[in-house]
Amino acid sequence: MKRLFSLLAIVVVSLLSMTTLQARELNVVPEPAYVDLEAEGEYVVTAKTRIIVVDDMWAPAQRFSEDMTPILGLEKPMTMAKRGNKGIKVRTDSCIAPEGYEMTVSEEGVLIIGGTEAGVYYGLQTLRQILVTNNCRVPYGFIADEPSFKYRGAHLDVCRHFLSVEDVKEYIDILAAHKLNRLHWHLTDDQGWRIEIKAYPELTEKASMRKETLIGHGLEPKWWDGKPYGGYYTQEQIREVVKYAEERYITIIPEIEMPGHSQAALHALPWLGCQEQDVEVWTMWGVTPEVLCAGRETTYTFLENVLKEVLELFPSELIHIGGDECPKDRWKECEHCQAMMKAQGLESEEELQGYLVTRIEKFLNAQGRRIIGWDEILEGGVSTSSTVMAWRGAKIGAYAAEHGHEVVMTPLPICYFDFYQTQSREGEGLRIGGHINFQKVYAWDPFEGISDAARKNIIGVQCNVWSEYLTDLSMYESQLLPRLGALCEVQWSVDRRDETTIRRKMENLRKFYDAYGWAYAPYYFEGRE
Repeated sequence: MKRLFSLLAIVVVSLLSMTTLQARELNVVPEPAYVDLEAEGEYVVTAKTRIIVVDDMWAPAQRFSEDMTPILGLEKPMTMAKRGNKGIKVRTDSCIAPEGYEMTVSEEGVLIIGGTEAGVYYGLQTLRQILVTNNCRVPYGFIADEPSFKYRGAHLDVCRHFLSVEDVKEYIDILAAHKLNRLHWHLTDDQGWRIEIKAYPELTEKASMRKETLIGHGLEPKWWDGKPYGGYYTQEQIREVVKYAEERYITIIPEIEMPGHSQAALHALPWLGCQEQDVEVWTMWGVTPEVLCAGRETTYTFLENVLKEVLELFPSELIHIGGDECPKDRWKECEHCQAMMKAQGLESEEELQGYLVTRIEKFLNAQGRRIIGWDEILEGGVSTSSTVMAWRGAKIGAYAAEHGHEVVMTPLPICYFDFYQTQSREGEGLRIGGHINFQKVYAWDPFEGISDAARKNIIGVQCNVWSEYLTDLSMYESQLLPRLGALCEVQWSVDRRDETTIRRKMENLRKFYDAYGWAYAPYYFEGRE
């Protein structure tokens, strides 16, 4: 058994009696599994403190050094060495859970032992948070920690509104500081195609720009700003971002939407549609009736060619294929779709979507990858090797888990961080609608309605940030923060959350946000719900 679990078993009595109190004193988000701060004293980290690297843990040490540079007022990163008696020492031990770590603080310094390189990194994130919010002082004691979920994700929509490479990197920095390990990057939609595909240059030449953008919610009468809008990432830029994320132990899962939410692609390549007519890159929000033709072999060739290039750019085992909100009206009128249904013995357009999704699933499986998709992919009979992202409610997530699918819980009433954060909406600006405050996120139980047998299939939790009304990075950040502080506790420490300590911990985390200049919404800190 892993050493961490052995440790927890030995100290279970003391854990129950003292962890809550001690965690209050530590004020770390997310909540560690075990904290012992009985020893008196504290270790002070200064510009002269060295990082002692064992077991070739240079990469996480380097990230920590760079992140602490502005905090310590240094012009260059902290000194790192292979040997030394005092300082911050990092190493690995396979007896610890892969993403787990142990931290011991004494007069000799800080010792962080991770189960893997990622575990070392997460231990250093905990140390960083303590140092930044506690004047570079860390109390003597011991921490043993590991995450509750293996998938801890956040979504980023750059189709409605675009972010530069540097902005995406800062978004990744924020996720890493909260110990997330997945970024779901939404790269194609009706309003813009954002990834270079060399086999089809028209996608970025034509589909990356829309002529204007809808103002407001689109209630009658409708108004547009009259300004061309767009942008895309070259393949070199994609590689740069993927590498940046990997250095922070985050896997990027790309999303290529199909068969719906594809109007931008249809503008660039009209032959992908049932009617083969030019349609503009969409200037509105919501769901357009235009979809990829599921009855033409040329559509499948296109999708496979696009995915071949995507696979070269993204090493993620999971590839997101969308699958949500696909209208079927065009298919009902299309001779090619109807002929495909007849040839395949399909009785409905819903089954036709399932046929498309299943073909793509088999293609990706043959490349050693697996699909992940919004929960509509269940309607087509995909295999249990596919991962389901349950967005339409917990019941769908429960159904998928019961039927053997790995499930990422991301229900709209809890995890859609483009929603308003207060009931009054005062001072929030225009948002998509709804109301999801910090308290609702923190109180959420992702296992509610899930049988004991199916719980093992709930592999993670994710928040989604759609960008209809988010026009720059600060707006993305203020929708994400501080609610990500609540969500990361669900992701990392779901069974050890403590409502009596969260406000104190979040006030501490607020100092962390301020130190790095990250934008956050003030409403939770003002007591507004």
